[in-house]
Amino acid sequence: MHAPDDVREPATRFQDRRDAGEQLARRLAVLGLGPATVLAIPRGGVVVADVIVQAFGWPLDVVLPRKLRAPRNPELAFGAVTGDGTVFLDARLARTLHVTDDYLREEIAGQIAEISRRRTAYRGTRPEPDLRSRTAVLVDDGLATGATAIASVRMLRHLLAREVAVAIPVGPPEAVRRLEAEADRVICLLRPPEFTAVGEFYEDFRQTDDDEVVACLTRSWRRTGVV
Repeated sequence: MHAPDDVREPATRFQDRRDAGEQLARRLAVLGLGPATVLAIPRGGVVVADVIVQAFGWPLDVVLPRKLRAPRNPELAFGAVTGDGTVFLDARLARTLHVTDDYLREEIAGQIAEISRRRTAYRGTRPEPDLRSRTAVLVDDGLATGATAIASVRMLRHLLAREVAVAIPVGPPEAVRRLEAEADRVICLLRPPEFTAVGEFYEDFRQTDDDEVVACLTRSWRRTGVV
């Protein structure tokens, strides 16, 4: 793995997701990544990524990880899964929550079904991106536990990306360190030691809807000739 990039913190908050994307684009510009494809985690990560791909002319697509929800507490995640079945599991937390094998299998199957539904809604029948000989740049609007990002990085490795980089505006130090152990390179602009939620580091963190996600993807696909 490459050593993590030593970044200087910008302001303590971002104006909005596009401001975060502009700041990430400036950091990415000095790294010399070569041919790259940006893979965004919807919904908010697509808006951040849209700014980056417009700056570099890189293609844009999505990855669709889903959190694995704790029994009787769907707001608590003990891991994540991607559409190809790649799983990241916090084994210690799963044991604490008494997650059974049957529950785990059912939760993974349910989340993969939801990923399939969302893939159709966002991508239609377009072919999956070919990442061979390219750097895959995973983008989200922030990191909380890091579960979905780690599952996504592992999936991108399965797709034979030459290098997997992660570009995120903000994340707690512990979660960023876990991600650095998985990715070749992690660019994180803010690593606040006291972290409650991603939204507290944005002036404007309004919800992104599916229409905006589709609009960003369609604009990129038209520019890069994907039909």
